[in-house]
Amino acid sequence: MITIKHKGDFKNTERFLKRSQSLKVRAILEKYGQEGVSALALATPVDTGLTASSWEYKIKITRSGYILVWSNTNVVNDLQVAILIQYGHGTKSGTFVEGIDYVNPAIRPILNKMSEAIWKEVTNL
Repeated sequence: MITIKHKGDFKNTERFLKRSQSLKVRAILEKYGQEGVSALALATPVDTGLTASSWEYKIKITRSGYILVWSNTNVVNDLQVAILIQYGHGTKSGTFVEGIDYVNPAIRPILNKMSEAIWKEVTNL
């Protein structure tokens, strides 16, 4: 037989849960999602400008929280051009075009600022 005994109440837990409902995490993700789009657009190497202007973001809500996803909609022959620029690609003639790491340097400061803002929001309960 299992017996559970407790003293007191759940005031602190209830207060914490009530205050956590008012967190503005989605608003923070919206702000930094848009900043990420701008940073990626500015950092994308430009030939025609189509890849640079094709960045977008989405916020997905899951059972365990939020997911912020940046993506690029410029696709040619089922190949994502932003990925080809980032990592490089082979050509029809057999040569290899070296990739340019432009995504990581562009998005890293955004991720750092976003994590600080979310941490501040969550810890100020």
